[in-house]
Amino acid sequence: MANHKSAQKRNRQRINITARHRGVKTRMRGILKAARAAIAEKSEMAEGAVKLACVALDKAATKNVLPTKRAARLKSRLESQLHASKQ
Repeated sequence: MANHKSAQKRNRQRINITARHRGVKTRMRGILKAARAAIAEKSEMAEGAVKLACVALDKAATKNVLPTKRAARLKSRLESQLHASKQ
């Protein structure tokens, strides 16, 4: 346990931030899973699912839940999977 006042405050902040980020991360993971499943099935709704996933990734990056470069990498991989599934 933290001994200094500042360390105790950081611990309280960490708990609140983690709780806030957990919901965003869970939602984002579910949307990504649905997009990947739609791509795998070669569904008609795959494009919409990928677009929705890109929005979710951007929101997560904006809220500092994900690093921005990781969000960009995930979006790029989704787009390339979608493109490959169309051909």
